[in-house]
Amino acid sequence: MTDTVLAQLAALKTAPIGALKQKWRDLFESEPPPYNRRFLEHRLAYRIQELAYGGLKPDTLKRLRDLAEELDGGDPKRRRQPAKDRPIAGTRLIREYQGVEHCVTVRDDGYEYQGRPYRSLSAIARAITGTRWNGLTFFGLKNQRAAR
Repeated sequence: MTDTVLAQLAALKTAPIGALKQKWRDLFESEPPPYNRRFLEHRLAYRIQELAYGGLKPDTLKRLRDLAEELDGGDPKRRRQPAKDRPIAGTRLIREYQGVEHCVTVRDDGYEYQGRPYRSLSAIARAITGTRWNGLTFFGLKNQRAAR
């Protein structure tokens, strides 16, 4: 690397998106993902520093893998929703909407509403209202103002 690490990091902010994508190809030896500029900048900055200073120690990587396995059993589907946001299985969520009471049961693998399985509370909120909702907000599990 001819430039200093700091100069390379600073250049990311002003580089055209095409240059960022080429830098991605050079550093990761793969096509860049279709994400926004900010994502590319952050990942490229990390990669530049990783190559210059070294990555995580093997012991740290092993510990992270062990923790991930402990948390989700190696099942990537369980990573979609943080455990702290998800009610425990068996919980019944009740929401009144336009004078009608709607009851949802939390299951291990998703939710049940009117005898049908759903993957997310947002899908159920949409079925009830006909519009897009954040399911946690619709069912009162997340205060929208507190999240800001």
